[in-house]
Amino acid sequence: MTPLAEDAARLLIGSGLGAIIGSFLGAAVMRWPRGESVMRGRSRCDGCGRTLGVVDLIPLLGALIPRGKCRQCGARIDPIHMVMEAGCAAIGGIAFLLAPPLAALLTAVAGWMLLALAVLDARHFWLPDALTLPLAVIGLTLGDWALPAPFRDRVIGAALGYGLLFALAWSYKRLRGRDGLGLGDAKLLGAIGAWTGWQALPLVLLMASGAGLLWALIERLRGRAVERGTRLPLGTFLCLAVLPTWALARLLGL
Repeated sequence: MTPLAEDAARLLIGSGLGAIIGSFLGAAVMRWPRGESVMRGRSRCDGCGRTLGVVDLIPLLGALIPRGKCRQCGARIDPIHMVMEAGCAAIGGIAFLLAPPLAALLTAVAGWMLLALAVLDARHFWLPDALTLPLAVIGLTLGDWALPAPFRDRVIGAALGYGLLFALAWSYKRLRGRDGLGLGDAKLLGAIGAWTGWQALPLVLLMASGAGLLWALIERLRGRAVERGTRLPLGTFLCLAVLPTWALARLLGL
């Protein structure tokens, strides 16, 4: 097999696996906040309750073929399904294209979990322990096979990431008498540190803060005033900052 054909095969495998995972995660981010089981019950239309068939469940195509609407009742299919499927396909494809199989799989798993967390925080201001804690554990236990950061740096990163935002949240509550930062954000930054090592955390925070400011600016330009006290999904910005941080760190040799 030629190198080009091998790269194409790895890209196809990673993208296909990612699309399948994205289909599951799309259902998860829809059901989970409603208190519905992610593992039980067949997929159904949110409008009429029709049980989805085989064609409907094909990642991406299942929504594209009926033009984003239920084939029975015509209700709009929540675009988050396609976002998750396309996002996970892209993450899987890039990971399998650029890294050896085991490292690619671990990197893709982290990317898929971060994408789910980003969506949950953006929609519900919720970063469930069921995702953040396994993300940290995988980074600390299996990271030696996939990550350039040494184990010691990742342990320090996990502790520092959590401790920094925990201290900030505690200090804010002491000074203002109300919560200003959720502990889910602290756990998420700790999990990110468990993958990147402590050296990358300043970059992650800088990029996440920049993304938050950019979001506020865009909202202002669109005529939507961002009022004082408006909640921002910090977890979403943290998740989105991880990939460019990794890329920049590798470029700078950090």
